[in-house]
Amino acid sequence: MNDSTSTTSSPSAVLVTGGNRGIGLAIARSFAEAGHDVVVTHRSGEPPEGLRGVLCDVTDTEAVDRAFTEAEEILGRPIDVLVANAGITKDGLLMRMSDEDFDAVLDTNLTGAFRCARRAVKGMIRARHGRIILISSVVGLFGGAGQTNYSASKAGLVGLARSITRELGGRGITANVVAPGFIETEMTEQLPEDRQKAYLASIPAGRFASADEVARVVRWLAGPDAGYISGAVIPVDGGLGMGH
Repeated sequence: MNDSTSTTSSPSAVLVTGGNRGIGLAIARSFAEAGHDVVVTHRSGEPPEGLRGVLCDVTDTEAVDRAFTEAEEILGRPIDVLVANAGITKDGLLMRMSDEDFDAVLDTNLTGAFRCARRAVKGMIRARHGRIILISSVVGLFGGAGQTNYSASKAGLVGLARSITRELGGRGITANVVAPGFIETEMTEQLPEDRQKAYLASIPAGRFASADEVARVVRWLAGPDAGYISGAVIPVDGGLGMGH
């Protein structure tokens, strides 16, 4: 994979939602280390060390608008790369899942991404250039027992990206989905050994991915080498969800 977003390219104005931890943080740091101008959103507290941040609750349209305005003021120009990563889980068996838990996950993971994309494209349309990258999950393609709300929210991102592509592809805007599989995190490290072995046995690659591997794919999609790719779903899952 060519490093198409290296410091030799013009720096992009990047906003990563939920960029204060996990995959989002790895993505934000990857862009920043490559010389891009990055702002992350976080719901509370302070931004990660070395990164600029704005407070944002993606379930609140006014908060999203305010966060974008603040980020644009920090960066001095409109956002041209949006990475919609903010998400939550509220797992539970279908017959026991409450309306509230289903709605909360959809409102954050899917409708939240819609709110951010809607706000981002205002500047992208004027510039006739933009990159929207939605962070989904292998569960959105493969399904997951006890995760009907999460799976539905992550699957919905595919339709969102493809509809944006149909609507705005002629204006220099691309919209793609990255679908990570099992990622090396503190949570996976704390799983019992037998559970880790069971998960690993289901992955053809025989290992978990690192968050940095996801970040590199996101950066590539944001760069010029991926300018003719839109409406695509790129799995980073070691083959776990292939065929979906």
